[in-house]
Amino acid sequence: MMMDFAGKSLDLSAPHVMGIVNVTPDSFSDGGRFFSADKALEQARKLVADGATIIDIGGESTRPGSEPVGVEEEIRRVVPAIEAIHAELDVVISIDTMKAEVMRAAVTAGASLINDVNALRGDGALQAAAELGVPVCLMHMQGSPQTMQQQPHYSDVVSEVNEFLSERVAACEAAGISRSKIILDPGFGFGKNARHNLRLMKHLSVITESDLPVLVGVSRKSIIGAMLNISVEERLAGSLALASIAIWQGAKIIRSHDVRETVQAVRLCEHVMQVNDFD
Repeated sequence: MMMDFAGKSLDLSAPHVMGIVNVTPDSFSDGGRFFSADKALEQARKLVADGATIIDIGGESTRPGSEPVGVEEEIRRVVPAIEAIHAELDVVISIDTMKAEVMRAAVTAGASLINDVNALRGDGALQAAAELGVPVCLMHMQGSPQTMQQQPHYSDVVSEVNEFLSERVAACEAAGISRSKIILDPGFGFGKNARHNLRLMKHLSVITESDLPVLVGVSRKSIIGAMLNISVEERLAGSLALASIAIWQGAKIIRSHDVRETVQAVRLCEHVMQVNDFD
């Protein structure tokens, strides 16, 4: 399952780890730490050395209750970081944005994956992605970052998320985006309470049974804090546990703040899954 990212190919038949670099002052886990291009490049170097094959750059926080950022400000945040990383590191760069204008600026600067928590439903986003020609990651979110955790409701979270993603894939194909360029993300923590997240993780194979690669982002998320009653800084072990469950059920990309440890967990899962029972 090879996927081409503007000339750089990744074999998604094996799992990969996406490292997170937020050039924002207010992200829930690392807001403000990598707010300059120099700091973002320094962190990207570390993540690549630790085993990340994709670096996800975000200039607008999507934590619950976060305030939107204007287009010009978001571009001002992400483009210098993308240019610096693209100039030095041989890595796929992902732009985490909902805005068509930011997608265009980011791809021009060197990004080769559009990671949209709004699944290309924003004004002009679907057309921009089709014209830019790079792979896209479509995420499920109920509501918006400002409202998504205000009493989310589902009759059947697994089937509803799966149906939504299927509909968005169809919309992409109708717009001219090939299935070979689509990644799915069930959107853990985006418009879902703890029970919804647990059920979605338990039945993740329903989504990974598709012929499309699935990305899972559970790193340091509130479900871990809710289940274990621990702070963001204490959530590494829980993040690794959920990442391992996701890999076991067929996820191909794990989005993580803690790349070194996540790569180790993912590789160990791979070894177990690939062992020959007749050795």
